[in-house]
Amino acid sequence: MVEIKKNKQILLKDYVVGNLKEIHMEIRSLDVPMMIPEKGGLLLKNLYLSWDGYTRVRMSKPNPNNYANSFVPGSVIDCYGVSQVIDSRHQDFHVGDLVWGITGCEHFTLLPSPLDLTKIKYTDDSIPLSYYTGILGMPGLTAYVGFHEICSPKKGESVYVSAAFGAIGQLVGQFAKLMGCYVVGSAGTKEKVELLKNKFGFDDAFNYKEEQDLTVALKRCFPEGIDIYFENVGGRMLDAVLVNMNVHGRIAVCGLISQYNLTEHDGVHNLFCMVTKRIRMQGFIEPDYQHMYPQFLELVVQYIREGKIVYMEDMVEGLEEAPSALIGVFSGRNVGKQVVRINHND
Repeated sequence: MVEIKKNKQILLKDYVVGNLKEIHMEIRSLDVPMMIPEKGGLLLKNLYLSWDGYTRVRMSKPNPNNYANSFVPGSVIDCYGVSQVIDSRHQDFHVGDLVWGITGCEHFTLLPSPLDLTKIKYTDDSIPLSYYTGILGMPGLTAYVGFHEICSPKKGESVYVSAAFGAIGQLVGQFAKLMGCYVVGSAGTKEKVELLKNKFGFDDAFNYKEEQDLTVALKRCFPEGIDIYFENVGGRMLDAVLVNMNVHGRIAVCGLISQYNLTEHDGVHNLFCMVTKRIRMQGFIEPDYQHMYPQFLELVVQYIREGKIVYMEDMVEGLEEAPSALIGVFSGRNVGKQVVRINHND
């Protein structure tokens, strides 16, 4: 007899225009049979879900310029997560395996193929499973390739990281310090600014919300100019950075979180600085660099175990808290990587 379980899910009600609100999402609970997957498929029990900035982009109407498809209204939202295989018809995955990758925002997910899943290699007291939503998952690899591959850093260079307290920014700053760079980050609260300096080892940090003129703030932090900018924000911040960049500076464009809720995006007015200063600015996405994951994993696990890198998570309990937590990512309410722990007892 097929076992029946409650499957709680988060659905997108309709495409989002402007600010994301809880009314744009719906939580549904329904009885579902724990069906044996088709050949090649997997049945997953989701343990942790990851909220990332790009989720908001996928809630908008389809746009040919986006690198990820929009969600379909009325369907379950998907995201990165950590899961356990509870049934498998795939030769490479077995019942009990722990995996990370794309899954549904729900308690249980039936996947026709495990193409977007990676088996979890390390699980011990120093490596929480939730780390595979962040430092050892997509955000971690994004920070690693963005800084080391796109920015081509050299010891002693000056590095600026916007949204430095986010899942990616906190790692970029620490990678830069390990390279021997001078690092400054910005965040949106006094608490986060202090943590950037005292917990993550940034040389300096500032609260961008308290600065009347971002160009002046950056000049104060970088009197000799910026060599590397890790771009997470866009808009006014990018304009101020361009004025403060050094000749032959490099900018890695990871995200533009200040723009995702806007119906009309901010323009950038100082682009001519890219010509006069011979700046190289390059966008990138993590899927293009997944071949680097094994070397990244070994390096960062070693850093964690040696205490060379620390990581902060903001964990909420239960799928009911997930919509509010996602909205908080865009107002800066989260303190660290936003993670949802699935409670299978509710």
